[in-house]
Amino acid sequence: MQHPDAIRRRNSAEVRRRRMARRKAGRRLSRVALAASVTFALAVALTPEPTLRPDAAGPFAAAPRGSSHASLQRWNRIYRFSTRFRVTPELARLVHDIAVEQGIEPELAFRLVQVESRFNPRAASPAGAVGLTQLMPGTAREFEPDVTREQLLDPATNLRIGFRYLRALIREQRGDLRLALLVYNRGPIAVAQDLARGVDPANGYERVVMRGYRGRGILD
Repeated sequence: MQHPDAIRRRNSAEVRRRRMARRKAGRRLSRVALAASVTFALAVALTPEPTLRPDAAGPFAAAPRGSSHASLQRWNRIYRFSTRFRVTPELARLVHDIAVEQGIEPELAFRLVQVESRFNPRAASPAGAVGLTQLMPGTAREFEPDVTREQLLDPATNLRIGFRYLRALIREQRGDLRLALLVYNRGPIAVAQDLARGVDPANGYERVVMRGYRGRGILD
């Protein structure tokens, strides 16, 4: 029969071994996470930035263009969006940068694309809407007359026109983001008809996009 002191010493040694093993595992995990974040940071930081509107307001234009601080803020936002919406860094960069270029808050831009296409650039609806922002070719041609359906499957083209359209709707509805989103989803005629009859045009789409969102939708 083992002496109680020997048993206690053995148990204490086992506890220490387990604690050290957990600490080593934690340090290894931290090193892996740090390496991943640094790799991502370098990949995004080295990606050329698009030409943004010089009058863009808000935190996205707070620092001078080209400064290391602005670049760090940019890739940090892109990293968070990439992780949160589970999309590739390149697609997150496109959505973020084109949203800023077109004057749309990136938070709203990501929400819209998630609901419309789940970030599938070749998504197509039975009604004929295509691409990341689910544009109807006829609607897209109001902004770029020569654009083709095939061109709307290009992520950059689709995002550029889709966000421009959304911004125009928000302006048209005098900042009423809820109504602008309903027009985006249902079309201007359907929404106008409901309003003319005194009927709420809501169909649930705007609630899904705006759940928890408190922004204005546009950057200025």
